[in-house]
Amino acid sequence: MMNERLLFPSEPSVYHLEDVTVIRLEGPDAVKYLNGQVTCDVSALTPGQSSLGAHCNPKGKVLAAFRLFKREHDLLLLYKKELTEIQLAELKKYAVFSKLTITDVSNEFDVVGIAGSGTDSWLGENIASFSKIDSNGAKCQVNPDRWLFVAPKQYLSHIALPELANTDWWGLEILDGIPQLNKFSQTEFIPQALNLHALNAISFTKGCYTGQEIVARAKYRGINNRSLFILQGKASKSVGLNSIVERQLGEHWRSSGTILDVWQEQDQLLLSIILPADTSSDSTFRIVDDENSLLSIRPLPYSLE
Repeated sequence: MMNERLLFPSEPSVYHLEDVTVIRLEGPDAVKYLNGQVTCDVSALTPGQSSLGAHCNPKGKVLAAFRLFKREHDLLLLYKKELTEIQLAELKKYAVFSKLTITDVSNEFDVVGIAGSGTDSWLGENIASFSKIDSNGAKCQVNPDRWLFVAPKQYLSHIALPELANTDWWGLEILDGIPQLNKFSQTEFIPQALNLHALNAISFTKGCYTGQEIVARAKYRGINNRSLFILQGKASKSVGLNSIVERQLGEHWRSSGTILDVWQEQDQLLLSIILPADTSSDSTFRIVDDENSLLSIRPLPYSLE
């Protein structure tokens, strides 16, 4: 069994998330425009607040799962860089009819995670070092002792904390059941298949947005039949986004699921994967061509009800 605290540092530690895009929306129509494009209720946020959300195409398939920050005069969207080309083009498609600008400002900001036992207390003791972020950047608490910061370039370079690999941060995202799309899964799933409804990332009351009819139909007619699961276990070979996962059915194995994200260290393995929603919690899985691999379902940290 994988150590429950395997990925969680014993002390506050920093992760430099260089694989994250930062998109700025600013102008008098920024909130209204984005609210008509994404699943979360942008207009309900006040400056300093954040939300998870999704940007869908007209068929309700997710172009990007993101974290949104509402600031005093603009909005910041964060998501994996490999999604940018398609997602940003779609986001800008109708902007010409509104008073706003949409800009990739990744070269202006550092995206930094801080996590580990005692992080909340450490931040409280060092609050002065982060005071300017409220006006020049953005921050949010992802979970207890886990924070995400968007700061002007080099602003946090003075923070004296142990540095950990950004892949470990994404491992923490897997453990928290937060979906991260990749170039292979972009436009493949509706938001509910990514469990975004359980993460307060979908508003079913705010009105229309791109793909809204499909997303609403999935909720009210119960037509979504897939969900995000966490698999944990071991593997003796390198596992990637294109790896094939098989589920044991009696004496046989059958291909099952689409991998969203992978964390691997030596033989320890975590997967964020989309499976049929009715997959039994005691199911057994393996990686194709790795007879030494063995994975089981880890309980989600939230309810899907």
